[in-house]
Amino acid sequence: MTENNEKNNSQGLRVLSLCGGVETGLYALQQLGIPIREYHTYEILPEAIAVSQYHFPFVVHHGDLYEADFEQFKGFDLLLAGTCCQSLSRVRIESKEVNNGLDGKSGIFFKAIECLRAIQPQYFMFENVIPSSYEDLKTMTECIGVEPILIDSGRFSSQNRERYYWTNIPLGKLPDESPLVLKDIMENSVDERYFYKKNFEILDMSKRVCAELKVNSMEMNRRIYNPDFKCCTLTCVNGGYHIKSVMDNGRPRKLTPVEYERLQGLPDGYTDVLLNNRKMSDTKRYSMMGNGWTEPVIEWILGGIKNEI
Repeated sequence: MTENNEKNNSQGLRVLSLCGGVETGLYALQQLGIPIREYHTYEILPEAIAVSQYHFPFVVHHGDLYEADFEQFKGFDLLLAGTCCQSLSRVRIESKEVNNGLDGKSGIFFKAIECLRAIQPQYFMFENVIPSSYEDLKTMTECIGVEPILIDSGRFSSQNRERYYWTNIPLGKLPDESPLVLKDIMENSVDERYFYKKNFEILDMSKRVCAELKVNSMEMNRRIYNPDFKCCTLTCVNGGYHIKSVMDNGRPRKLTPVEYERLQGLPDGYTDVLLNNRKMSDTKRYSMMGNGWTEPVIEWILGGIKNEI
């Protein structure tokens, strides 16, 4: 580490976040006790901006990444990037939606690469799904310049969530899988509106998917999970049967927004803020968590910085 970098770091990190969402990266830095000198972010979703502004009023918001001027951030200490995964995701194939990889919405990744090359940060971390195309994975790795590490959030939480992370932050040995399961994050008292009135079929109460809703929806949306197992990957939802379901004392119900927050390692009510002077809808809260990062994973990665400053 250079003398100048040591001086800058002693005053706090200058951080740029791309597609920052609810700024789980910043939350993780604060949990680690790493001082922040400046924190700038590019994000366009109003609900995510509202959450970020509520928790972190000092963050400077810059809007649309496609309109960014990166020269102003040259020499920043840390770049965090979690660009759009929609056209890379294997879930799109399973749901028979268009999947055109880096030629689609996920092509915003190349703006993040432009940023990486322009500002040349001391540290960086990119995150994304496992691409359905090996060629896309190869392209992303070549552009970033480091090999990815595949981490399952199940090592840290009650959720299985495999994601690739590309980083130059020194990392230690990954922990073994966490013993946490769904029942460890379930609320004790849940409003009746989260319970299904629809018919369901018991499959096998000893299995992870122990029952199935009798509804007209794709198989993954009909699953009812056993609370003695981990939850599968949370995804961005538009309501309906996309929300993960659990068997609760013999009755199937949706997981609550608070339970989604717990699965992502965030405090209860983290996304329960006002949007345009109105209460944030459950659907938007679910979607923000489905789009987000698992905080303990990010904290483990960024912990490598704390060991160097």
